[in-house]
Amino acid sequence: MAHPVMFDEDDPLLARVRSIALALPEAEERLSHGRPWFHVADRPAFAIYGGGTRGPEKVMHPHAVLVHVDDDERPARMQDPRFFVPAYLGPRGWLGIDVDAPDTDWTEVAELLDASWRRSAPPRLLR
Repeated sequence: MAHPVMFDEDDPLLARVRSIALALPEAEERLSHGRPWFHVADRPAFAIYGGGTRGPEKVMHPHAVLVHVDDDERPARMQDPRFFVPAYLGPRGWLGIDVDAPDTDWTEVAELLDASWRRSAPPRLLR
């Protein structure tokens, strides 16, 4: 059974995330688990739009960007209340950040997407 679509195609925040993510070399978008996933080449995803947390206090974050964070940055990011540990991917080093706050730092979002892209990109693109 296919997952239901869990985003609005006309979401202006998604459009902004797309413009940043798809500007990265060989980035492409695929629909998976009802959400936009961003990949580079045929590699694992480097970003996902939307997600949520697990557990007794499950919280949905429909306007969040999930990224794979460097291990050395993860502890500091987890101390920042803007970040959350997403369901399923959190144990693999991913964190989420909501982008629907009026004070969203889009430069920071772009840097997070770039860093996550670099973790997933093939060596030929990193040269």
